[in-house]
Amino acid sequence: MAAAQPRPARLKAAVHYTVGCLCQEVAEDKDVQFSKQTIAAISEITFRQCGVFLILCRHAKRSTVTTEDVKLLARRSSCLLKYITEKSEELALNNMEQKEKKKKKSSAVKEGRTSGEHEAAVTESEDYNMA
Repeated sequence: MAAAQPRPARLKAAVHYTVGCLCQEVAEDKDVQFSKQTIAAISEITFRQCGVFLILCRHAKRSTVTTEDVKLLARRSSCLLKYITEKSEELALNNMEQKEKKKKKSSAVKEGRTSGEHEAAVTESEDYNMA
């Protein structure tokens, strides 16, 4: 059996695979082609940026990369910063909507149980009174 790859090599391979999949999706959607060299270059840049994120997190004594970290690195490119900000706001809005739906659903289920329990209690007491 082959020896396991070192962690950074596995991460780099995973980034390359993911970038390749994303490029394939974009290629199909936009009817363009990406060369292997282009995919490799995008993968390398992405992997290096991940290293910068890790340095930022260590400096801030955190273990999680936040959207604010991404915006901080994207601030040099106004177009990229605008796009990331819009997507971040869109995701936040979607998350809030999903939380609201879950809240409504759970409260409706609780109310349904409560009224069902109440009806069962009434039925029991009616049965008891008839006997």
